Amino acid sequence: MERKTYFVDLILPLPVPGTFTYRVPFEFNDWLKVGIRVVVQFGSRKVYAAIVKEIHERIPQDYTPKYILAILDSEAIVYPDQLKMWEWMSHYYLSSIGEVMNAALPSAFKLSSESKLLLNPSFQLGEITLNEKEELILIALQNQDSISLSQAADITDQKKVFPIIKGLIEKGMLLMEEELQEKYKAKKQSLIQLNKEYNSEESIRNLFEILEKKAYKQLEVVMAYLHLAQREGKTDAIIRKKAVLSQLDNGTAALKALEKKGVFRIFEQNISRLKDVAKTKKIEDIIFSNAQQKAMDELQSILIEKTTCLLHGITGSGKTEIYIKAMAEVVNEGKQVLYLLPEIALTSQIVNRLRLYFGEKVGVYHSRYNIHERVEIWNKVLQEKEGEMSYQIILSARSGIFLPFKNLGLIIVDEEHDSSYKQFDPAPRYHARDMALVLAQQHQAKVILGSATPAVETFYNARSGKFGLVNLKERYGEGRLPEILIGDLKNETRRKTMNGHFSTFLINHIKAALERKEQIILFQNRRGFAPRLECEQCNWIPQCPNCDVSLVYHKNQNRLRCHICGYSTHLIHKCSDCGSDEVRMKGFGTEKIEEDLGIMLPEARIKRLDLDTTRAKNAYENIFESFTDHQIDILVGTQMVTKGLDFENVSVVGVLNADNMINFPDFRAFERSFQMLVQVSGRAGRKKKKGKVIIQSFNPYHSVIQYVMNNDYQKMYDTQILERRNFKYPPFYRLIKFSLRHKDYRELNNAAADFAQLLREKFGARVLGPEYPMVAKIRGYFLKEVLLKLEKGFKTDHSRKEIKTIIDTFNSGKQYKAIRIIIDVDPM
Repeated sequence: MERKTYFVDLILPLPVPGTFTYRVPFEFNDWLKVGIRVVVQFGSRKVYAAIVKEIHERIPQDYTPKYILAILDSEAIVYPDQLKMWEWMSHYYLSSIGEVMNAALPSAFKLSSESKLLLNPSFQLGEITLNEKEELILIALQNQDSISLSQAADITDQKKVFPIIKGLIEKGMLLMEEELQEKYKAKKQSLIQLNKEYNSEESIRNLFEILEKKAYKQLEVVMAYLHLAQREGKTDAIIRKKAVLSQLDNGTAALKALEKKGVFRIFEQNISRLKDVAKTKKIEDIIFSNAQQKAMDELQSILIEKTTCLLHGITGSGKTEIYIKAMAEVVNEGKQVLYLLPEIALTSQIVNRLRLYFGEKVGVYHSRYNIHERVEIWNKVLQEKEGEMSYQIILSARSGIFLPFKNLGLIIVDEEHDSSYKQFDPAPRYHARDMALVLAQQHQAKVILGSATPAVETFYNARSGKFGLVNLKERYGEGRLPEILIGDLKNETRRKTMNGHFSTFLINHIKAALERKEQIILFQNRRGFAPRLECEQCNWIPQCPNCDVSLVYHKNQNRLRCHICGYSTHLIHKCSDCGSDEVRMKGFGTEKIEEDLGIMLPEARIKRLDLDTTRAKNAYENIFESFTDHQIDILVGTQMVTKGLDFENVSVVGVLNADNMINFPDFRAFERSFQMLVQVSGRAGRKKKKGKVIIQSFNPYHSVIQYVMNNDYQKMYDTQILERRNFKYPPFYRLIKFSLRHKDYRELNNAAADFAQLLREKFGARVLGPEYPMVAKIRGYFLKEVLLKLEKGFKTDHSRKEIKTIIDTFNSGKQYKAIRIIIDVDPM
């Protein structure tokens, strides 16, 4: 029977356009499937795990394809629908499909390396005749444990060394180590079981008599096992080896001896790293307020007609309970739910609430999980048990959109306005909220976007009828919106009543709350101790040598640090420009606030929540649990404290410097500062207590602060949408930002001007720039930006083809080969 010759189009995890065609060895024909991983050689030395995108019989005309080397999966780890979404993302965000693959897959699935070669332990010298090149590799491996492919090429003086290596592998002489070893390793536990011949009371009694005379240590092991087995209700119960040995001192050798005698059977079993939690509440236990019930009825009615609905509910209005009821309906239909959150910080609170109702059906997937846990979750989403999915509800940050859903019924995007949903680096620079809409369309699923302060673009889509809109304007139960007050910094500074960076007004409210045994949250969107050091004589400020930013002082490390590239240096006491020793700290971050409060309020228990204090895996959870258990009186934090967290005992929220956010030079500054101020205000007075929010500002009559005080989202939206229309910004125009990078600013200037000119030839006045951004140098590279504004009616596919052609033209010449262009579609 004639065997067919197959070829495969593969996606490699590389920032190069398109797919790559390889030939399939005949012995692999029956094992090939779309969505599995195969091992291939790329270039002369590198080996990668690639995803099979297509299997076909089309013979490449212009080159002879290489063979795939191995198959890594028996079943697909990526579905065809996922591959379609990867293609859509690659096209829309102007990135390669390899970059999308890199973003989508857990790192344990992406095998690539400078491949290591090992001598096969079972290889017998003399059995096989080797040529000169092969003998050189053999000699090298006899002298050292392993060599890399590049070393093998040097040893043999042959660039195309892989055919030699492939031949030696087929002869059984070599093994390849790194690229064929899975990074994912199943977690195992050792188990013990009594062998069948010792199941009867008589056989155990005889064993006791023998061991009591000759091996008392072994008798202790048997007794420890039987004690634990008795709890299980049977003498031959399977018991964890660790549990048995924990009851003894140095029982390992005795247990091994008992295994040799045939008393015990010791074996290993794969166990999950994921925690399972039993549900303890019923969905029927959720009792809606009248406002919630009305919102739920409207939501259900809208989602019959529309795919997407915006749930615009004020802080504390009970949106989560509505989500839970909506999820329950989907789960009962046997479908899956994706619940997206902007920050990992939120997952611990929400997951506990969801597991009360859904138990083991809830899985959590985010970057703080290690590579093994992420693979287990991926595999559990893939699996089906007795007709239903292992995980029907996935709680995740933005990366959850890439999971292999089979039957997705609902996507919830909570706090949909949050900029954390945007992937900034590396490519693809996607927005998870927007990709959720694409994912839902693929699965014919519904989408609920929830927020107290929706993004202007989202609210515009809801008002224009593209999305449904449900308003929820009452707090749940007896909760009332907090009273928002202003700490006038200009007035208090003039009257000299400031306590460091705290107005007397704020300090008095903090002290009053502490006396009532209530908790306080203080928000300052700057971490570190002091944002900058400055010379009093010449105003010199120490800068990062790699980036165009000032260094921030961190007192706990007693060092100056760059928050972009991580560069650090010792604290500077003398000005590098004029030599003056009058170098003073200016501004304040969360670390400084924590220290100052400790001096002013020595009895208060103060904790900081920022990037510096939450680097460990469970740091978020530990701080939140301590705050919930009232072990912390004052929580000082960056924007992490503004998210949708629920603390019932918080009565005072302080915003230490609102002006920094409002005066940021960005067309979204007013919108973002409004969102952040409203969100942090929402942490106050969540239950029966009416909280207070004190906003410190030098300009208390600024329109944004007035909108926050009146909780007037509509007025903020109306002013912003008018400005966006007048100045050609989203939602009326689509933005594409091009950032050009190079180490030489002169060459960068020339390149940016030429690139902008190429764009203008096609897009005319829609092109702005080139201009230096606010931070014009990052990690040693200078930056220049060009902005393209495309009106909504402009043909999307046509514009992307034009852009790709322009970039290919720009890159084709030798003059600008070293210039890197970073493309950001829909920049935030």
